[in-house]
Amino acid sequence: MDLIANHITHRFGDLAVLDDVSFTVSAGEVVAIVGPSGCGKSTLLSILGGLLQPTSGAPELRGAPPADSLNPLTFVFQDFALLPWATVEENVEFPLLHAQLSAAQRRALVEDALRRTGLTDFRKTYPKQLSGGMRQRVGISRALAVRPAILLMDEPLSALDSQTRELLMEDFVRLLADGGMGAVYVTHNLEEAARLADRIVVLSRRPGRIREVVTVPMTRAERGETAAREKLLLLQNQIWSLIRHEAIDAEREVQHA
Repeated sequence: MDLIANHITHRFGDLAVLDDVSFTVSAGEVVAIVGPSGCGKSTLLSILGGLLQPTSGAPELRGAPPADSLNPLTFVFQDFALLPWATVEENVEFPLLHAQLSAAQRRALVEDALRRTGLTDFRKTYPKQLSGGMRQRVGISRALAVRPAILLMDEPLSALDSQTRELLMEDFVRLLADGGMGAVYVTHNLEEAARLADRIVVLSRRPGRIREVVTVPMTRAERGETAAREKLLLLQNQIWSLIRHEAIDAEREVQHA
C-alpha cells in the first residue's frame, strides 16, 4: 500500500502553513520529513493520517494494505499517549478492543507486539513505573499490535535522552528491516533522518514547500557500520545546508513572537 500526498495546501485562518506539497511513500519505504521550526511538518503528518482536513489537495492510499492489517495508518506520538491507569499489556491491547477479534486473537497480537519490542517481562507494569524510553516502547508496541502498513511518527524520540534515543533508533532499524512496514518520520534531528529514512523530504520555512527530496544511498543495515559514519555525517551536512538560513530566521521569529 502506498501513501500519496497530492498537492496538499493548508491554512489556519490567514496563516499559510503548507503550500502544494506532493510526494509518495511506497510500500515498505521510510520517508523522513525535516525542515525549519514551524514549517508544517506535524500539520502535514496529521493531514496524511486523516486527523486534519487540508485546505486543498488530499492524501490518498493506493493499493490494498496487508491482509492482516487492522489499521493501515497508525500514529506514534512524541508524548507516548499512554493510559496511566492501564498496565503495559492493557495499553497495547487497547486499540484491539473494538476490532472484530476473539479474545485468543487479541492475546496473540498483544504477545507478538510485546515480544517484538522487548516488553514481555514488563506486561503487568504501569506507565509511571517505566522510564521514558520504555514508555515509548509501549507506544510503539501498541502501534504494532494493529499491524499497520505505514507508521506515522511525530518526533517519537525528541523527549528522550541521547543514550535512550540511540537504543530506540536501533529498535526502529530492526522493526523496519524486513520492509513489510513503511513509515513517515517527522523529526528535527537530522541524524535520525539519515539513519532511518530511505528518502528525506526537506521542507522550506512556512509556508512549507518541498525544497528537495534527498535519497539516502545506503541500506539501513549498512548505516550501522563504523565505515558509514562519515558518509552519514556528510549527508546530514548536505541537508543542514538546505535549511540552515531558514532555520535561523524561524528561530528569530519565535524569539520575537
